[in-house]
Amino acid sequence: MSIDVLQDKIRKMKNPVMFGLDPYLPILPRHIVQEAFAQYGQTPEAAAAAYYRFCTELLDALADIVPAVKIQSACFEALGADGICQMQRITRYAKEKGYYVLVDSMRGDIGNVAEIYAQAMFGSVSIGETSHRLYDIDALTVNSYLGSDGVKPFLPYCKKEGKNIFLLLKTSNKSSREVQDLLSGDRVVYTAMADLALRWGETMIGRHGYSEIGAVVGATFPQTMKLLREKYDRLFFLVPGYGAQGGTARNVQFAFDRFGHGAVVTASRSIICAWQLTGSDGTDYLDCARAAALKMKNDIGKFVSIL
Repeated sequence: MSIDVLQDKIRKMKNPVMFGLDPYLPILPRHIVQEAFAQYGQTPEAAAAAYYRFCTELLDALADIVPAVKIQSACFEALGADGICQMQRITRYAKEKGYYVLVDSMRGDIGNVAEIYAQAMFGSVSIGETSHRLYDIDALTVNSYLGSDGVKPFLPYCKKEGKNIFLLLKTSNKSSREVQDLLSGDRVVYTAMADLALRWGETMIGRHGYSEIGAVVGATFPQTMKLLREKYDRLFFLVPGYGAQGGTARNVQFAFDRFGHGAVVTASRSIICAWQLTGSDGTDYLDCARAAALKMKNDIGKFVSIL
């Protein structure tokens, strides 16, 4: 089961960090962009090639430090077919390097369209008499606020193929309060969603005690996170909002249980853009990313002991 795989990797490395690959041209080191432009011109193909180099070099540099990677699909989809092709290659490369791989696309639709999304990301696509697996990933983020019609098409892949999904629960953005904190009977909306997540995943509990259906819980709301951790001990938390959004190591400690289990903390810009804070020209971006990833691990380690 993918959640067990993730927890095992976290325990082995003593590091609950997932770094995010959110590439776009303004944040890439200039030498990478210039070399891609020189080869392909100022085209989507050049940008996609630059993304591939940037991401795979980061995957190489962080493989011995970080157990998991989150790939932001929007960055690649923005480049059309060239971007999608490179995202597929990057997911495979990340798996070959030993990472737990999450695609962050917040898929949200119902019926046949949701089934197509699930099949495309987790299964094989049938073309004539052949089938083709397009992505080699462990997990996907899903917009659960469409209700069960938008979630259930993913569940067979979780149950039979060991994949897992993270449902939007209490997200890190400030305006999440506008919807997720509304009263729903004797609950607020995000706890109603947590109750549904538990129900949908009750038959898919791994050996570490967590469901294959996890929850997105933002680092920017630590007291909410603490309450959710205490009540929903079967939900594994994906914790965005660390670093650039204002979440801190002190905040994210509340996502973990007393054994330091049950959560993974994501960071993108604070790691992959760390070189921009040094005043360098970007040629040392890999060293800067390693230093930032190690600092994040050590900072969280001051508050969380992983047993």
